[in-house]
Amino acid sequence: MLYRLEIANFYSLRDRQVIDLRSSASSADAGGRLAPIWAGASETAPKVVALFGANASGKSNVLKALAFIAWFVRDSFSAPRDTRMPLYPFNDPEMLDEPTYLAIEIGGVEDITRIDDPEAAQCGYTYELAIKAGSETRVVSERLSYRPSWSARRIRLFERSPNGDVITGKAFGLTGYKQPLEKILRPNASVIATLAQLDHPYSKAIWSLANEVNCNILIEKIDLAEGAMIGLFAKNPHWLARANREIERIDLGIESFSLNPGDRGPEASFTHHGLALPMPLSNQSHGTRQFLKIFPYIASALDRGGLAVLDELDAAIHPLILPEIVRWFHDPLRNPKNAQLWMSCHNASVLEDLTKEEVYFVEKDSRGLSSVYGLRDVQSVRRNDNYYKKYLGGAFGAVPQIG
Repeated sequence: MLYRLEIANFYSLRDRQVIDLRSSASSADAGGRLAPIWAGASETAPKVVALFGANASGKSNVLKALAFIAWFVRDSFSAPRDTRMPLYPFNDPEMLDEPTYLAIEIGGVEDITRIDDPEAAQCGYTYELAIKAGSETRVVSERLSYRPSWSARRIRLFERSPNGDVITGKAFGLTGYKQPLEKILRPNASVIATLAQLDHPYSKAIWSLANEVNCNILIEKIDLAEGAMIGLFAKNPHWLARANREIERIDLGIESFSLNPGDRGPEASFTHHGLALPMPLSNQSHGTRQFLKIFPYIASALDRGGLAVLDELDAAIHPLILPEIVRWFHDPLRNPKNAQLWMSCHNASVLEDLTKEEVYFVEKDSRGLSSVYGLRDVQSVRRNDNYYKKYLGGAFGAVPQIG
């Protein structure tokens, strides 16, 4: 589980912003909303993180930070050398020449050789990245550390200097990989992504974890093409079966959703109550089509215990559907591996279905600087407050200024 995110000099997030989700294990948890930050941990974090704020306040930039970290760890080595990094520092003279800093803290196994063992002991990991964008993007520093149960402090697994030197700890196991790494490591590629190409066990395990981050945003919001969406359902028939259990409640006219062979691959068809023949995807409502586009992101996270990072999740979806999706992540039967949903949304009514640990606000000042704060950081907020009415009334800030 991801329980801490730190961002500085990234798009509108100029100054250091920290989202620390941790609560004590004794915190009130109605409906399974919190989970241990790793198996056996004494602290918990929410399985849903919802970002609210005015248009252009910087909500999407918080999600972009998560998407960028996953992309960098997973794909930076495979990107063409002249690819422009999906990264921009804050646009003022002072910060343009300063590096962007991103860091996450997540739970993971103490012994990476037991990554597939559900009984393996777990601990916290910290991944830190400082990267300078510009005509030639380069890594200033990259560091991975962990704190196993037998240590009173964090232990370095690897650390990279601005000149590309990589120093590692014993547990990281770089013997036999150091010289090949030195030959192929690029200034704009991750150590992890590079070592994964060399089949380095520790890096391949982390690279696999980065593949469990499912995002619909990087530089811009990504609208999954309908052909690609149909292909994902075809490759994952259990998703198709699961979608069929939900689709009738999403679209009152649909009886079932199926895939059939077509001239250019599988084609979707929908059987409707009272209609003689199945109808194609193109004849379905915009809301139904949008729901099916986001469903693979959600289903993949729930299956693997990963992270769904969804910008504007409420766009084109009925207001009653969003709370239902949130409940999927709360439900231990649907979400046995404690997958997380990070989302931005404008539909403030969903605040009625969230607790204060799950809600974060993003506000932008007159200079264009975004700041992030949690609802639980707002003074005198009680659990029985009507967050929806108070937010619209301006009690928490981060609302549009109209008129």
